[in-house]
Amino acid sequence: MIFLRLRNVKNKDIILDSSSFLVVNPSNYKGKWYEVFGNHNPIFLEIGMGKGDFIIENAKRNPNINFVGVEKYDSVIVRAIQKLEEESIPNLRLVRMDARFIEDIFCREIDRIYLNFSDPWPKKRHKERRLTSKTFLEKYDYLFKMEKEIYMKTDNCSLFEFSLETLSQFGYIFEKVSLDLHNSDVSNNVMTEYERKFVSNGIKINYLIAKKSV
Repeated sequence: MIFLRLRNVKNKDIILDSSSFLVVNPSNYKGKWYEVFGNHNPIFLEIGMGKGDFIIENAKRNPNINFVGVEKYDSVIVRAIQKLEEESIPNLRLVRMDARFIEDIFCREIDRIYLNFSDPWPKKRHKERRLTSKTFLEKYDYLFKMEKEIYMKTDNCSLFEFSLETLSQFGYIFEKVSLDLHNSDVSNNVMTEYERKFVSNGIKINYLIAKKSV
């Protein structure tokens, strides 16, 4: 996996404090995110949103769906906020937090989770930090409203194999699995900033859609 170098951003704190897209105290809305958006539309969550290309474009394309992007690094989420300076996207909100505490801000209100190019945590002793580990899948059960739906993209084959196994063990059924997303029949794919780099370098993208009924 290629990691984008994290650089400090000038006036970072000012940018964060002044953004209308950033939800400063997200735990205040646990179980009532409809108040944030002013409607009861479905909520799609991206965990590890990076610089925001994926979630911003999806929010623009789907005005009747609410999108929440979670990112733990200040210097990364600021880049997403900067892209939104001239935008009016009422169905998009961003949260700065570590995904380990995701159940502190949502309860039975998420309709879909996106996991795009998550940290693979390659060492065996770190496997429970992977976003498709049993630890995180249990957290997601608490977040989902009804049917559980996870979309995943990764360049890391080991993480993908691990995810296929854990999701299957946790009761998920695979609606779609591809070992080469950009040479598949998947349409309307929205690329992330990582994905553009990988594709330009000829790196294949693994992709899955996994669902679990109540």
